Amino acid sequence: MNVIKIKNWVSSMITSLLFITLIFTAFVVISSKASGGEPNIFGYQLKTVLSGSMEPGIQTGSIIAIKPGGEVTRFKKGDVVTFKESEGMLITHRIHEIKGSGDSLHYITKGDNNDATDLEPLIPKNIVGEYNGFTIPYIGYLLSAAQSKIGSALLLVLPGILLLIYSAVTILKAIKEVETIKKSASTSN
Repeated sequence: MNVIKIKNWVSSMITSLLFITLIFTAFVVISSKASGGEPNIFGYQLKTVLSGSMEPGIQTGSIIAIKPGGEVTRFKKGDVVTFKESEGMLITHRIHEIKGSGDSLHYITKGDNNDATDLEPLIPKNIVGEYNGFTIPYIGYLLSAAQSKIGSALLLVLPGILLLIYSAVTILKAIKEVETIKKSASTSN
């Protein structure tokens, strides 16, 4: 009897996990499309890390949460910020040094895994947000795929298909068990 309870529990957990995955994926894709391609969850933007400049703390292919906006002159040495470098390319690096003040304020940034500081000083108006320490490794690849038309359609459909396949397998197993019980009952009569 314990084996049946365990199977039921595992079945329920798999169904719940697939359903949660479907809902989460739909939420991320819809959020991404509604905010112009930038997933936004509870006021934080999710960004994909495309290089190893901040490793080992932030792995390539991870997603990070950044808090957008706020006073861009508030940062201090050691803060990690995401900023626009050129033509919309985003970089996440640590503030290594602060130079100037007021209108002439600029930050010298450096990737944790880089040997030297960045060539160009960072002006505060180019800061997109501050990294808050939340990282999920490798999910960034999935998030990047979700932002494409084919990827977003696939990510909405795939969990649903998996849920349907799992449901079909569960139903077929239940039918097979019922047939086995009927055969046993008819042979014992």
